[in-house]
Amino acid sequence: MSTLALLSIAAASIGLLLLLIIRFQVQAFVALLVVSLLVAIATGIPMGDIVPTLISGMGGTLGSVAILVALGAMLGRMIEVSGGASTLANRFTQILGPKRVPAALTASALVLAIPVFFDVGFIILIPIVYGFCKAAGVNPVKYGLPVAGIMLAVHVVVPPHPGIVGGAAVVSADVGWITLIGLAICVPLAWLAQYVGRWLNLREYTMLKTTAEQFEQFGSSPETSDTASTKRPSVGAILALILIPLGLIMLGTTGATMLPKGDPVRDVLSFIGAPVFALMVAIGLAFVLLVRPLGWSRSHTNNVMESALPPAATVILVTGAGGVFAKVLTVSGIGAALSQSLAATGLPLILLGFLISLALRAAQGSATVAILTTCGLLAETIASGSFTALQVALLVVAIGFGGLGLSHVNDSGFWIVTRYLGLSVADGLRSWTVLTTVLGAAGFLLTWAIWALVV
Repeated sequence: MSTLALLSIAAASIGLLLLLIIRFQVQAFVALLVVSLLVAIATGIPMGDIVPTLISGMGGTLGSVAILVALGAMLGRMIEVSGGASTLANRFTQILGPKRVPAALTASALVLAIPVFFDVGFIILIPIVYGFCKAAGVNPVKYGLPVAGIMLAVHVVVPPHPGIVGGAAVVSADVGWITLIGLAICVPLAWLAQYVGRWLNLREYTMLKTTAEQFEQFGSSPETSDTASTKRPSVGAILALILIPLGLIMLGTTGATMLPKGDPVRDVLSFIGAPVFALMVAIGLAFVLLVRPLGWSRSHTNNVMESALPPAATVILVTGAGGVFAKVLTVSGIGAALSQSLAATGLPLILLGFLISLALRAAQGSATVAILTTCGLLAETIASGSFTALQVALLVVAIGFGGLGLSHVNDSGFWIVTRYLGLSVADGLRSWTVLTTVLGAAGFLLTWAIWALVV
């Protein structure tokens, strides 16, 4: 089949995927599978090979993604139910002082967002944001906007979040390098979120009536949620649960970079630095640092951990379906055709990855789908490019930042943020959409700067 025909099928498949998700509200997992099947048929993959190809794509992706996402979700759920979020926020506020409450909340959000999914983490922090804003007599947008911005930035580029982990699996990128790069870039982005947030708050936002009533009543009655328990974990315990696995991953990445193959020390560091092992260590530590001190029963602990799995299962399946789509693109020859065509444009691959991901994010709303689809489209190009492990990781991070920008009305996160901060749709577009786009572009530029130094 000619290159033009293959690229036409690729374009049509993306258009159909967007149509199914946006216009017909088809669940992303089903939409990806349907489109993958149609692409396989249209490109002439032998009928007897189509189903094995789909299964291979699903299995190859989930082999590394399912464990990471499931363990990360359970760890995040344990931190959530234990009240660890308020512990972190209060401690950062004590350290930075009452005059720096927005910075303290943003720093807390940066740390909390590593193990906790964006929407869950933001909802956990909202009562804390409300409390500080009510005490200061300011609109929740003032403190809440940068908190949401940095949490979403971490969500799209730092493992174990599903989009970046799935993208790494599709292009065989090193999760350790992605973790190091993602965290390193998100630290200055936290400062930028504060700066842009202050600039956006020069405008006065009229709070929606329902949110205004909710905000007014906040604190007038005792808390009844699980996180309102009088027993709270220490800040040291929460930081240990987040930083120890990150430290292990960094050790593994450092060992793989500095020590020669076959070195027994490198093998040991690779083992303890594997993200799956690091998260297993974190879960084990959670029993010591959370379960025992808080007096949780075995039954309650099991219920907390199991409650994290249903939402994680949906994310895992969507991620796996993204792997199916990527596999079909490779087997059909579309990946090779696209690789040749991209090389002919003369544009840097890292820029193309960012722009494709940004466009898909704006079109269909899901950062995870945007990252997975872009990685699938570029997998063949990346595989044939003789890139180092660090360069491949940078490419995936750039694609991740493409999935950060242009959050608007087709994104569930847009509605979560605007609802809790009391923003109208118009004000949400003026504030939240602008913030995510600025952070996405800035994150990409920092990634590109690192790329320029290592090429």
